[in-house]
Amino acid sequence: MTIVPSGGTGPASTPTGQGVGPLLRAWREQRRVSQLELALRADSSARHISFIETGRSRPSEEMVLRLAEHLDVPVRERNALLLAAGYAPRYPETPLDDPALDALRAGMEQLIRGYEPYPALVVDAMYNVHAANRGILMILDGIPEHLLEPPLNAMRLTLHPEGLAPRIRNLREWRGHLLAQLERQIALHRSEPLRRLYEEVAAYPVPEETPGAEPAEPAEPAEPVPYFALPLQIEHEGRVLSFVSSISTFNTPMDVTVAELAIETLLPADPATVKYLQSLMF
Repeated sequence: MTIVPSGGTGPASTPTGQGVGPLLRAWREQRRVSQLELALRADSSARHISFIETGRSRPSEEMVLRLAEHLDVPVRERNALLLAAGYAPRYPETPLDDPALDALRAGMEQLIRGYEPYPALVVDAMYNVHAANRGILMILDGIPEHLLEPPLNAMRLTLHPEGLAPRIRNLREWRGHLLAQLERQIALHRSEPLRRLYEEVAAYPVPEETPGAEPAEPAEPAEPVPYFALPLQIEHEGRVLSFVSSISTFNTPMDVTVAELAIETLLPADPATVKYLQSLMF
């Protein structure tokens, strides 16, 4: 289990060549916030916000960052807003393999390794996989090599008809969940690379069930489980394992790379899955 550089953590999404005013107006409208509401949040006036958006007033660096904060603009796009206003970017974008991030990489590796035998991985804003533990490797066993070439992409691996899709027993529900998640990320980041990824994976054919195929058995016979979240039900060696997904991000990141990293853990959703995975302790 290693951190794998993938040639960049996230998409460049904010249009270039625009002044800061139109960009701020676009973010405000996307967030469905009025000029008055934004002014109240940012301790300003609706008139000043209007002047900034129309280019009649140049905002200070502090005001750009304050408005971005109240509009929940992602860190990468805050840099773009600063550049459009004529200021230097505030947030660095440190390559993940830079020695400055040694402690971060070691911490993430220790975290997902400690989660074994349950699956866990680290992804960036484009869902490229930067680290995975042995629980993930177990799930990926048998996936064709061409899907495992870097940069490894979690969305492609999951929804590709030669990837995990044929093994997912509730594929239509899980596929709908993932596509909705991508749509929310596209709305948040206004990212063309993410949109292209969405269009690619949404176009994948949904594998049909093989006629006459024997249904996989659950990890062991058990009473029906009242799931508390949509489970990922995936077949492994003739058994159906059930997981629920949890995603963690870093609090108040000050670096673009760190801001776009997420740790996804797959929590066993029923006692049978717990028992089976613990029997496979490495």
